Formats: sequence, structure tokens, C-alpha cells
Amino acid sequence: MIRKYVFFISFMFGVMAFLLSAMPALANPKINDVRFGVYEEKTRLVFDLSEGIPFQLFMLPDPYRVVIDMPVVDWKLPPGSGTKGRGLIQGYRYGLFDKDTFRIVIDTKGPVVASKAFTLPKNKNKPPRLVIDFKTVSRQAFLDKSRKSLSRVKIDREVETVEKPPIADRAPRDKPVIVIDAGHGGVDPGAIGRKGTYEKTITLRAAKLLKSALEKTNRYKVILTRNRDIFLKLRERMNVARRAEADLFISLHADSNPNAAVRGASIYTLSETASDKEAARLARRENKADLIAGVDLSDEQPIVTSILLDLAQRETMNMSAKYASLVVGDLANHTKLLRNTHRFAGFVVLKAPDVPSVLVELGYLSNTKDEKLLKKKTHLSKLVEGIVRATNQYFRWRDGLQRS
Repeated sequence: MIRKYVFFISFMFGVMAFLLSAMPALANPKINDVRFGVYEEKTRLVFDLSEGIPFQLFMLPDPYRVVIDMPVVDWKLPPGSGTKGRGLIQGYRYGLFDKDTFRIVIDTKGPVVASKAFTLPKNKNKPPRLVIDFKTVSRQAFLDKSRKSLSRVKIDREVETVEKPPIADRAPRDKPVIVIDAGHGGVDPGAIGRKGTYEKTITLRAAKLLKSALEKTNRYKVILTRNRDIFLKLRERMNVARRAEADLFISLHADSNPNAAVRGASIYTLSETASDKEAARLARRENKADLIAGVDLSDEQPIVTSILLDLAQRETMNMSAKYASLVVGDLANHTKLLRNTHRFAGFVVLKAPDVPSVLVELGYLSNTKDEKLLKKKTHLSKLVEGIVRATNQYFRWRDGLQRS
């Protein structure tokens, strides 16, 4: 009797497992189209949906933005459909803000508020819709609306700050820890190439290739700050390295330049004084990543103040500079480099006081040749091989210092 009972229970579990595996996974809601209506007194923005979805909306100044958060959706507009606006809307960006939130950031032409925002159910041949009306107001009216909207929603995910001891005080480990940071992501696309290539896509592909190549040496433990198309605040990217007590932090990027003729790889390390105007421009752009993603920065505290007064920071910067010089030496064999390839600027993402950190610009998406090369796995693999060789040289040098 007991055997029959056990057999029956096992059989039923088997049937349930089969039925569950055969069931289709619950699909995300979809955004299938974006439309604009421009009127004398307002601009209307309409999103065609697959089903009704909840949303929350808030406004941020300097620059003027309207931000929409909703559950994770699939963006089903055809590639190349563009993100330019009309009327009072300058343009928009979209993507994952965190694992549970899809964010749309709308850039407006001056102090423009969302005067109405509502959803409409399916009606005959019309799909469910999210409708937002925009109108121009005074700056003071915008600031008042912004404060009220921010008081109604929780928009900032708290980031744990963990203080770590200086490198010299850390316990010895079997393998050095390397954190690779794929620049941008999610709602922040980064630079957009002349042929529509997103920087966030190139950096994630390169980061995964670099992680694989470093792990194949069996010398390192490698951590990615992100392994999919999702947004990360600058402070969190840095804190990933600090929590891991990383021995090296490598941030990968592929910038754009107003001069389309500029091309080539380069590498940056931290300095309060930029090495040239281009380095300063790039740092300003990269340091705006949180702002671009619609993060409220009004309560942000400075990450590091007077960093050059800290002895641990000075040692870290010297280690970063050594690593940068090794990378430049190897990359010269595989790709075109910018003049004065090793540059300096005040990148927020490089400000961990106890982790040697570099920012590698793989090339310029604003240059058609660089953009074409960066889309090729063979080219990225060559760059990765050079970085791996430089990394091996760096740790041999560092270990020699520690033994002496």
C-alpha cells in the first residue's frame, strides 16, 4: 500500500512538473508605438501598449526632464525608429533603470510640465494607451510641480556605502580580484554612433569578452558591474569594486567627439586637473550619466572631497598610472591610438580611494571607421588580448613590489 502511495505521489509531481514546463513564461507588457500630437497650447505624447500598466511620473530641473517609471516592459518599436521629439519635447531615452523598473526620460524644451497623464483601455481598433499632455510653465511653477511630484514617488534606490581598508591592510588572497565596468546601460545609452550603434551595447560586449579572456588565464577572479542592459549609478559602480576589495577596476567606454575625424583608443586615470580640453569634456560628459538617467541629484553628497590630500589615494593613483602605461604599450600593437594616449581627468567612477582604476576608451563611435571596427568581435578580441597581456605585466610588477 505504501509503495502504491509513494508511486502515486511521484507520478503526480512528475505530471505537475511537465505541465509547468510546458506553460509559456509570463510575457512582459509591450510598448508597440510612440506618437506625438502637436497643438497650439500643448504637446501630446501617446504610447501604444499591449495592456494597461501602472506608472509613476515626476519632473526634474536643470536640465528640464519628465521621468516615467513603470514595471519592466518590452520596447517593440522597430530599430532605427529614433528618439527625437516634436513640439515641446526635445527627445527621450528609455531602458531598464533597475531589475523591476523600466524608465523613460523625456527631455523638454524649457520648463515644461506633464499637465495630464492617464491610461486608456482598449477601444475597438485602438490598443490600450498611456497619454501624457505637456504644457509650458514658468520656472517657478516647474520647480513647485517638481517638488510635489518627487514627494509622491520614491525614485532613488539607496546604495550601500561600505568603507574598506587601504590595499596594504588587506589579507592576502589566492587570486587578484578585477572588476570590469561596462559603461552606461539601460536608460543611459551613452554615445550613439553615426550608424546608430549604442555605446552601452559595445561596452557590455567588450566587458564580457574581457572577463572570459582574463578567467581563461586562471590567474584572476573577475566581477562585472553589470552583465545585462541595465542602469547603474556611478557611485554604485565604484562601490561594487570597493565591496569586492578589488585589486583593479577597469571601466570600458566608446565615446563620441564633435569632430568626426577623431578616432583611436585612449586610457584615462584620475586627476583633479584635466590633462587637456578633450579629457575635461569627456569627464564632464561621463559624470552626467546619473543625470541623464533621470536620477534626482539634489541630495547627493560629494563622493570624495580633496582626494589628492589623501595618501592612500595618491598611492592608488600611482598604481593606476602604472597600469595605464602598460595598457598603452600593448594596445599600440593592435589599434590606432589617440595622441597623448594616457590622459587625466576627474571621472567620478574612478574615485575609489583604495582601488587602482582606469577608464579605457576603446574608440570613437562618432568616427565611421572606429564604429565599424567596434562592432566586430575580431577587433574587440584584439583589444581584449592587449588588455589581458598588460594586466599580467601589471600584477607581476605589483607582486614584485610587495616582495621587495
